[in-house]
Amino acid sequence: MLATRQVALGQPTVGEEEIEALREVFASGWLSGAGPTCVAFEGELAAATGTAHALATSNCGSSLHLALQVLGAGPGDEVIVADYTFPATGHSVMWTGATPRFADVRPDIGTIDVDAAAALVNERTVGIIAVDMVGQPADYDELAALCRSRGLWLMEDAACSAGATYKGRPAGSLADLAAFSFHGRKGITAGEGGALVGDDATRMDLARKLHTYGIAPAVSREGSSALAVPSFDMAGYNYRMSDVQAAMMRVQLTRLPALVAARTSAADGYAERLGDVEGIALPVVAEDRTHPYQSYLVTTDDSVDRDAVVMALRERGVGSNFGTYASHLQPVYGTQDVCPVSARLFTTQFALPMHANLVADDLDYVAEQLRAVLADPAVRR
Repeated sequence: MLATRQVALGQPTVGEEEIEALREVFASGWLSGAGPTCVAFEGELAAATGTAHALATSNCGSSLHLALQVLGAGPGDEVIVADYTFPATGHSVMWTGATPRFADVRPDIGTIDVDAAAALVNERTVGIIAVDMVGQPADYDELAALCRSRGLWLMEDAACSAGATYKGRPAGSLADLAAFSFHGRKGITAGEGGALVGDDATRMDLARKLHTYGIAPAVSREGSSALAVPSFDMAGYNYRMSDVQAAMMRVQLTRLPALVAARTSAADGYAERLGDVEGIALPVVAEDRTHPYQSYLVTTDDSVDRDAVVMALRERGVGSNFGTYASHLQPVYGTQDVCPVSARLFTTQFALPMHANLVADDLDYVAEQLRAVLADPAVRR
């Protein structure tokens, strides 16, 4: 079929405010990492997430790695990871030499199943990484109780959840440490980038040192009355965000409430247009949570060929893709963990266009095309 229009799967919301912020950074002469604009963004992000400290990083993967380093994960340890997630979560555990153990997820919202996580705890377990599935927070009160009872730390993979809440508390404040992503598909973005947030000053100070090769950032030496020559006493990394990215992120952070509202309105629009369609189930939102809808995932039943639906939608100009990964099935991990719920979601969920720039005509077109695709016997089993 010849598409009559194109509706992108994802799209950032940027404009003159971001351009003006970039001009100011260019004029300042400080474009590199961990500079004064990063410092300003970190303070604003900490306030927005209800945490004491924030650290701007190169991406979410580096934030996860830093968190695991300062929490002490290493060879011989096991870290329980929510299975239904982009593999950066499991990879970050492997980067420390620890072993990821994959816990199955809730069938309704795709976040870590607390009982499944509890069943994996053993003498080698040091912590749990919960994932806010496409933005919706996990069951943090229950997870925190489990971790307290077993002497474990709890980490929040908040890659997709800027603007989300759990029982009135903002994403980022729900665990010992939390990692955000500012990739181009995320709710707020600088194209790339990430952040680590938390309340423990000792951990966050160590993370800051590690993220700059093992020394304090250069901005901390500005204005010194004597020549400051740092001494390297540990091998750190170059995990810094540039001030160019931070300038964009400061503007994006001010947009966050409006962006979440626009995505929520789009999700409500899909529910109105698709609620009666057979063969699919629309996203579920827990009553005590705010979902920022980084993605809008639809689940097919056994009568529908998910892959055929995605390809047919693309032919009609509707951006679509699979949901995310059942991590335990990825060969890199070589795990014997079994996660049947996650495995099923991996083969039955697909994403419809979701971003803050969608208008009613876009939603009408997507719904019309999805109905037409599902009515085609070619996508039915």
